[in-house]
Amino acid sequence: MNILFVLGGLLGLVLGGEYLVRGAVALAQRVGLSPLVIGLTIVGFGTSTPELVTSVQAAMLGAPDIALGNIVGSNIANILLILGVAALITPLAIERRSFARDGSVMLIATLLCLGVVLWGSVDRLAGAVCIAGLVGYLIFTFRTDRRAAKEVAESAPEPVRMGLALLWLLGGLVLTILSARFLVTGAVALAQAVGLSEAVIGLTIVAVGTSMPELVTSVIAARRGQSDVALGNVVGSNIFNILGVLGVTAVIQPVGVAAQIATLDIWVMLAATLALIAFGWFGGRLTRGQGAVFVLAYAAYIGVLLV
Repeated sequence: MNILFVLGGLLGLVLGGEYLVRGAVALAQRVGLSPLVIGLTIVGFGTSTPELVTSVQAAMLGAPDIALGNIVGSNIANILLILGVAALITPLAIERRSFARDGSVMLIATLLCLGVVLWGSVDRLAGAVCIAGLVGYLIFTFRTDRRAAKEVAESAPEPVRMGLALLWLLGGLVLTILSARFLVTGAVALAQAVGLSEAVIGLTIVAVGTSMPELVTSVIAARRGQSDVALGNVVGSNIFNILGVLGVTAVIQPVGVAAQIATLDIWVMLAATLALIAFGWFGGRLTRGQGAVFVLAYAAYIGVLLV
């Protein structure tokens, strides 16, 4: 049964990710927002819903290692695995001006997460600060997106109807979330059967499983030539994982910090974030070679965890 959950979840993620990308791009064309902003907000935050549900449930069930490990592990997987695989498929162009803004917010959120992890716990006050930061970021992003509706319209002379775009977007989002839930349920049960620890399950199986919507969405976006959606999906997801998922989780149930996360995993997340920012700010694109480095780095990280 657990194997069927995993296989069914993977199939649903592929189908859901396809329609999620179609709907997101069509919606961006219709409302006059750039695909990057749609990727950062609706797609990025929407595909992080599995992380939110999983972390809140884990914290309430007394499993803080899974709750925090899911967030940190997902952010590591988003950059090293997801963007790495997407870049291997096709190099990702990075619009430096927008990425300077959103990459800076991602870095600030990462440093905030580092601070609370080194503090030793994430209490309700820290959670409230994270949520306030997320609200401020959303307001700032929509107000500063200057991509004119005319420019967006020129890229799509025959835009999809608004109703159909919303149907694709919401339908794809629901399917990816439900499929991710099936995948995580089956994968965690299989991992527990072979004796993996709670922290390792949170950092690997649960983190990668709840990041599957981001993986499928970014890969499909890359194949369709939508680099803005692929990159915005990951950056927005990482921001939401820290400010939204960690914030909401801590407000509902304060989260303790496992020693392993404070000594290893949070630093890997910081290093991955700095590497992406360096490639984006100074290179203007993520090449296949850089994608290969990301994927190999992720494989090495997983190897260290499982040893």
